[in-house]
Amino acid sequence: MKTRNLHSKRAYLVANGDLRLPANQKCWAAQSNMESALAQAFRKEGWKLVRAHPYDARLKHGFIDSQKRGLEVFRTIDPEFPLVVAESVWQYSQHILPGLHTHRGPILTVANWSGTWPGLVGMLNLNGSLTKMGVPYSSLWSEDFTDAFFRDGLKEWLQTGRVTHDQSHVRDFQLVKIPDADRKLGQDFARRFRRRKAILGVFDEGCMGMHNAIVPDEILNPTGVFKERLSQSTLFAGMRDVSDSEAKEALAWYRKKGLVFRFGSDEATDLTERQVLEQCKMYIAAVRLADEFGCSAIGIQYQQGLKDLTPASDLVEGTLNNIDRPPVKSLKTGRVLFPREALPHFNEVDECAGLDGLITYQLWRELGYPPENTLHDLRWGRHFKGAGVDDYVWVFLISGAAPPAHFNGGWRGAVSERQPPMYFRLGGGTLKGVSKPGHIVWSRCFVEDGRLCADIGTARVVDLPRAETERRWRETTPQWPIMHAVLEGVSRDQMMARHKSNHIQVVYAPDEAAGHRSARIKASAFAELGLRVALCGSVRSSES
Repeated sequence: MKTRNLHSKRAYLVANGDLRLPANQKCWAAQSNMESALAQAFRKEGWKLVRAHPYDARLKHGFIDSQKRGLEVFRTIDPEFPLVVAESVWQYSQHILPGLHTHRGPILTVANWSGTWPGLVGMLNLNGSLTKMGVPYSSLWSEDFTDAFFRDGLKEWLQTGRVTHDQSHVRDFQLVKIPDADRKLGQDFARRFRRRKAILGVFDEGCMGMHNAIVPDEILNPTGVFKERLSQSTLFAGMRDVSDSEAKEALAWYRKKGLVFRFGSDEATDLTERQVLEQCKMYIAAVRLADEFGCSAIGIQYQQGLKDLTPASDLVEGTLNNIDRPPVKSLKTGRVLFPREALPHFNEVDECAGLDGLITYQLWRELGYPPENTLHDLRWGRHFKGAGVDDYVWVFLISGAAPPAHFNGGWRGAVSERQPPMYFRLGGGTLKGVSKPGHIVWSRCFVEDGRLCADIGTARVVDLPRAETERRWRETTPQWPIMHAVLEGVSRDQMMARHKSNHIQVVYAPDEAAGHRSARIKASAFAELGLRVALCGSVRSSES
């Protein structure tokens, strides 16, 4: 931080927001309260926090809500001064990335710690995007911005322009000695995977401002994976080629499996059978397009574009990620497509998750383990004590892409509820359930220093009392599938400091020992494919 800026004891604040007006309006009160608490924290240190853009009385919020608006705001900011990006809402990173890319003063990203107001999810996405762009930044998070962790971090940033966090849970995989058999299994798999090559079907890139979710071709292709860039309009057109009878057969399949639909009669607020039949058509069209273009995995953007044309894609996504799913036949030949296989889907076209999910699916197949996997949002968490649990329990939550194979009771343990109207005007059902207890391997691929990287760890999924599950759902999004996860050897703050995305990939292992072994094998496979790999937390380097 330059001397003149230290003496000024003044920092700018920007609040980046959603692209969707209802979301910005609904979250504004929480953002305003957060900014007041932040300003007070700065005042206690003798600093002034200056808002760089005003509240808009016409729009009824004070967020930067487009890339155009972001450029306008950053033209008024001295690029040498300290800058705070304060988030209590999901934010579209591209709104402010151009300004942050050329900002030379220290940058601090700050999030509220709340399940209801998803600032921490938005901040993690922004952090991953800044990491990909090579823009230096520091991060802090807090429930009320008065705790010692936040105060100490803020003091450090005001004095030095950076915040240091504990990263002792991270081990460079190159420096870890694992059993030769595990390393060879991973390497042999990776060589076969690269030689076979695979295609990711990408239904429009850049969903919801996730710059960090786009993997440049030149660093993706050496893994043996290539993109087929498809348009969501192609998917919508494909839905029109699906007959009403085919959609009704898929719905009947769901019902026979025991999936419960929470139907109502009001299209504006309820889930209706018409909406679900449209989702069935999307599912069938997606499978047919994947077959036509030779895709081993696909990602549907949905939010921008399709959200104004058709109900949500989430029931479709969770179904695709499950081996046991409604059969889809080719229009040309009548053959069943992808029989006895899932068609891995990467929610919100997160290509980092797509690469990870495809590799995980095929590797777990070879290991003989259930291969269904999914991403979740690293949404929030809180310590829980009771019912045999005394740990910090994370809420992993996603909008419906989790496969029923992960749920207590499978399909019979799942329900489909209407997506919230604030984000999903045309409705559509989710695929909601509670993830079963067990051992999982978690991971995240990301781009840093111009290359693909991956963090890998292990965790336990725990059962919480129903009342606690319902409370956590109420504080987040009750229509979505939930996983109660306890990370092994990684604290809350270590995870937040290190993780480069709002998303985290998860897959079950048969038991604890298999979880650690498969994490080692997966790390070896990623490394063979050219990724820079880190083991995070308590992943054992051997069977002992």
